[in-house]
Amino acid sequence: MTHTELKDFLDIKVEQYNHPSFIESDPIQVPHQFSKKEAIEIAGFLTSTIAWGNRKSIINNAHKLMSLMDHTPYDFVLHHKETDLEKLKPFVHRTFNGNDCIQFIKSLKHIYTNHGGLEHIFVKHTQNDNLQFAIHQLKTYFFEIDHLDRTTKHISDPLKNSAAKRINMFLRWMVRRDNNGVDFGLWKHISPALLSCPLDVHSGNVARQLGLLKRKQNDGKALTELDTSLRRLDPNDPVKYDFALFGLGVFEGF
Repeated sequence: MTHTELKDFLDIKVEQYNHPSFIESDPIQVPHQFSKKEAIEIAGFLTSTIAWGNRKSIINNAHKLMSLMDHTPYDFVLHHKETDLEKLKPFVHRTFNGNDCIQFIKSLKHIYTNHGGLEHIFVKHTQNDNLQFAIHQLKTYFFEIDHLDRTTKHISDPLKNSAAKRINMFLRWMVRRDNNGVDFGLWKHISPALLSCPLDVHSGNVARQLGLLKRKQNDGKALTELDTSLRRLDPNDPVKYDFALFGLGVFEGF
């Protein structure tokens, strides 16, 4: 395919999958339960944190976590007592267990109480061409309080060549803004042009088949390569193509 043909093909797939019906089968349905900005942020961040493995299991466990937080994630994070955290101990999603969950709640409280919240950290540390340094800074803030060493693995660090798929997905949810009703577009001070594609097995394989990515590993270097390709297709909103790559891979077996 020529560049124009590829763009036309992917734009059609974006239109097909960037649709409210997409929410029904995607983890983004969990933060869509909420209307308050901070509740959407925290529900989205926790949901994206456990977004690996079987999608149905991800969605079920994210809903379970919201239930354990009394369906008030922001209030729970900000005002919980130690005794409230006890009910999180049985929670588990793959290698993310109850102790990790409790650590995340404490770290999120620290971020909203002492650092102005998740959005403020990303706005403060955004660099000229992407958000990967800001992700690194988030991890620094997140674990500057007393923490379990084992929990640090649940936030990726792009400066250590991670593709940081889950946080980049969370950032897409928060930053992308269109009229389609899937992504929230809550964070107005960050340009969608700076977003990076949530690179996983599905999007990576489709990107390679379409000639958008040559590197074989799904790591930070591959993410940079894919971002460059997607920004050639649409410099203002490159990560809309996540819908196309993911849809082609998961729903069409491309």
